[in-house]
Amino acid sequence: MQNSEKVKLMDICTIKYGKDHKKLGEGNIPAYGTGGIFRYVDQSIHDKKSVLIPRKGTLTNLFLVNPPFWTVDTLFWTDIDLNLVDPDYLYYNLKMKNLGDLNVGTAVPSLTTSILNEVEIDLPSLLNQKEIAKTLICLDNKIEVNKKINYNLLQQAQCLFNSWFVEFEPFGGIAPDNWIPMLLKDVVDFSNGYAFRSKELLTAPEGECYHVFKQGHINRGGGFIPTGTKSWYPRSSTLSLQKYVLQKGDILMAMTDMKDNVAILGNTAIMGVNDQYIVNQRVGILRCNGKFGISYPYISLLTNSNDFLQDLRSRANSGVQVNLSSNEIKGSKVLVAPSNINIKFNNIVGPLFEMMIQNDLENLRLSEIRDVLLPKLMTGELNISEIKV
Repeated sequence: MQNSEKVKLMDICTIKYGKDHKKLGEGNIPAYGTGGIFRYVDQSIHDKKSVLIPRKGTLTNLFLVNPPFWTVDTLFWTDIDLNLVDPDYLYYNLKMKNLGDLNVGTAVPSLTTSILNEVEIDLPSLLNQKEIAKTLICLDNKIEVNKKINYNLLQQAQCLFNSWFVEFEPFGGIAPDNWIPMLLKDVVDFSNGYAFRSKELLTAPEGECYHVFKQGHINRGGGFIPTGTKSWYPRSSTLSLQKYVLQKGDILMAMTDMKDNVAILGNTAIMGVNDQYIVNQRVGILRCNGKFGISYPYISLLTNSNDFLQDLRSRANSGVQVNLSSNEIKGSKVLVAPSNINIKFNNIVGPLFEMMIQNDLENLRLSEIRDVLLPKLMTGELNISEIKV
């Protein structure tokens, strides 16, 4: 085990409040909110590397930022003593801790400087800190590379989809006469997820379990978040629930969103593996029925397209939350091309989606490796010299 000492956060950095951004001009300095960069401004609040900690909202959503930057008042920023602690190490150490457990808010989760100042940090030598952080950064860098690759692949697929099925460019710029207006239910089988009771779900796998697919696995704008909401359900309890077990190529749609912040309503993600996930309520399953040569890449691109989403969201039921009904989803209009066109399209974009799926699965494995290493390295249970990445 490596030698380390326990210190308080106040001993190695000063926690400071962010400031209002509204009077700042436009510039090239990133301004951070609790969701990440939301604009670029002409002034900085700090000119050294820093860890940003939520003051309100999702308290586990930390950021490691390079200077210069600005941050708003819903985030704390840290002025770090670089002679004592490596900023990358501090970021990973705080990520390991569940800051949500320190919540002092009522309606809105909140943290205070007095509470954060008392958080204890295991602090090995500065050299060991840098080596530990280097190992974890290597894993995260590979995850980011895969995300960028997937973004580029998706852009290619979306451009082709728009060219063929929105602009009709290969067909003279107008929908051919033999393309047939249909409803979404004509090309996919739709079903709702299962209404699990929260007390039935496990927060960590115990024996043979399914991952529970929730809306937290669906990205804003569409796409699968492999490290999304983490819940499990025992396989032994699913004998009567097999229709909710997901298969590769299933499209999962978010059916509920917040009224004042519609972000993922109607967006979809692709399931990339067989028999590992079971789907929760308020997530719809769209499964291609094999007709007209339509495949899951087409359905994924269709359901995340602007025109489709605008139409679908306009038909949502609005209350405290915004909800999509099964009938409205199934009743969405689709202009269906002949089978040979759909098959040709899938032959082009199908390999792109397979690459995206494999990158998502690799990212899941990498994040699992990182999450296992993180506490062992931070506590000295595992020596950094024993690790090769």
